[in-house]
Amino acid sequence: MTSKTKIRINLWSGPRNISTALMYSFAQRVDTKVYDEPLYAHYLSNSNADEYHPGAYEVLAAMENDGAKVVEMMLGDHGKAVAFFKQMTHHLVNIDQSFMKEMVNIILTRNPTEMLPSYAKEVPNPTMRDVGYRQHHELLKYLKSIGNAPIILTSENVLKDPATTLRKLSQKIGIRFDEKMLRWKKGPRPEDGPWAKYWYHSVHQSTGFIRHQPKNDPFPEHLEPLLAECMPYYEELASLSICVKGKRNIPQQGS
Repeated sequence: MTSKTKIRINLWSGPRNISTALMYSFAQRVDTKVYDEPLYAHYLSNSNADEYHPGAYEVLAAMENDGAKVVEMMLGDHGKAVAFFKQMTHHLVNIDQSFMKEMVNIILTRNPTEMLPSYAKEVPNPTMRDVGYRQHHELLKYLKSIGNAPIILTSENVLKDPATTLRKLSQKIGIRFDEKMLRWKKGPRPEDGPWAKYWYHSVHQSTGFIRHQPKNDPFPEHLEPLLAECMPYYEELASLSICVKGKRNIPQQGS
């Protein structure tokens, strides 16, 4: 990548998917400016999620609510060669998605047997719209249809071997891998959104990627119908993901 090249990266994630850790990772690069969920207020203003998302009214007051204006900002100049936008796939409501053709798109997913119980601690009765698995699948199809197939990551593979996975990811993006991406200072970052106090406790205590530890707690019974809906979408995405050491990590239901 030359200094004149401008790369715009969307990391399309669901909640509780180490997306904030990846934002912190990219923030360590001297050539990169990061943004935390710039479409969040647009999503809240175009759904009823403001009724149950922690800190929703703080987000609406602090951020641009007009998604078209956010897109204009993302495609603009950022003073650095690389701009990294941490995004939530379910934020793509009532918005022209064609802007993604001009950007590098990464889909980040996580085994729903682990993600759903974690998310339910903050949003007790999540729906498919909240957790993003169907939207990930729809986004995959859309990006392929416009000739801009996304890069797929699983949280499990990133945590299994961050250096290898990020090196492969950097190569696919077209940027040099930087060892600084593996470590960061403990505590919040200035780019954190106003929702950080509700969601970022773990990442603020971290100084790097924490090795994946499978969860052994019983799966909440009330989330089982949603798990059954999510699992086929997750398994398809995981089968297409960047793999570590020649093996794809596709945890099965109940693992």
